Amino acid sequence: MDFTHMSSLAQQGYGLLIALGIKVVEAIALWIVGRWLIGFSINMIGKAMTRQKIDPTLIRYINNTVAAILNIVLVVAILGFFGVETTSFAALLAAAGVAIGMAWSGLLGNFAAGVFIIILQPFKVGDFILAGGVMGTVEEVGLFVTSINTLENFSTNPFRRVDLQAQLSHSVDPHQAIAILKAGLAKIPNVMTDPAPSVEILTFTLAGPVLAVRPFCNNKDYWQVYFATNALIKDAFGQAGFAVPEQHYMVRTAAVGATAPAHSA
Repeated sequence: MDFTHMSSLAQQGYGLLIALGIKVVEAIALWIVGRWLIGFSINMIGKAMTRQKIDPTLIRYINNTVAAILNIVLVVAILGFFGVETTSFAALLAAAGVAIGMAWSGLLGNFAAGVFIIILQPFKVGDFILAGGVMGTVEEVGLFVTSINTLENFSTNPFRRVDLQAQLSHSVDPHQAIAILKAGLAKIPNVMTDPAPSVEILTFTLAGPVLAVRPFCNNKDYWQVYFATNALIKDAFGQAGFAVPEQHYMVRTAAVGATAPAHSA
């Protein structure tokens, strides 16, 4: 009696194992076919967007998003094929999606802004722009981050620009002063040749033209180049005999009924 009962249980177990094996094979086949269909769909979507000349970065992110959604649908379908109740599972995914969306609201806002920047292209890589109070050259436009090289990122760039000014007198030829400074900057230790030092007329004051003196150097040499450039400005202008910059004013006085000459100070 016991033997017969055990034999019956064994047969039932074999039947369940065979049925489970068939289910597993069918699930694997469903997974393979589903993955092929997902890949085919993503490929078609990518080609369609490429024909529309959509930015490759946006195409990549859209493809990844669609692929993630379709893979979730495929997994839910396979679970349903095995008889797993997927209604509660789908509700859990929806709740998780809402929670993640609320937690990432700012990130999603930045994502949307990145999408609009890529589609509308108000600027592109290589443009020199002022955005959010930051001025520099655009190096990368992404969905979440736009990289701008301001030449002042002291950690990212291997070099740093020294920004100094040199006040000239009205009597000094600015082009002569520029030539003197450029020659002197080339002799200062640790001043880089690429990028080359820049000396240009920056602005004008009552005393005369103001030169922008901008050598480049490695981060570790910044203060040495800074002080050496200041010393160059003073010493080179003194040796050239340039006049000391002075502010000049024109004062006009006139008596009632008469015109007085103008005096300068």
